[in-house]
Amino acid sequence: MDRMMEPSLTDIDDMIVHEKMQAALEHQNEAWADGMADGIEPEIIADAAIALAMRETVRLHGEEGAEAMLNSLRERMLAGEFSPQRTLQ
Repeated sequence: MDRMMEPSLTDIDDMIVHEKMQAALEHQNEAWADGMADGIEPEIIADAAIALAMRETVRLHGEEGAEAMLNSLRERMLAGEFSPQRTLQ
C-alpha cells in the first residue's frame, strides 16, 4: 500500500474519538429509553443528564473549562447543530 494512502496518527485519533462518541451516544440513548420506560418525564431526564455532565466537566476541567464548554454548546445550538429538523448534507 502506498504510504500516501495510510491514515496519519491524527486521522486514527479522530476515528477513535468518533467511535467513542458514537458508543457514548448509544449508552445515553439507552439510559434515556430506560428512564422513559420508568415513567420519568423527558424534561427531568434532560435536566439530570445536563447536571451530571456539568458536575463531571467541572470536576475534570474546573469551572473555567465548564464555562468554555457551555459557551461552545451555546454557539453550536444557535447554529442549529442540535435541531431535530437539521439535515446533514
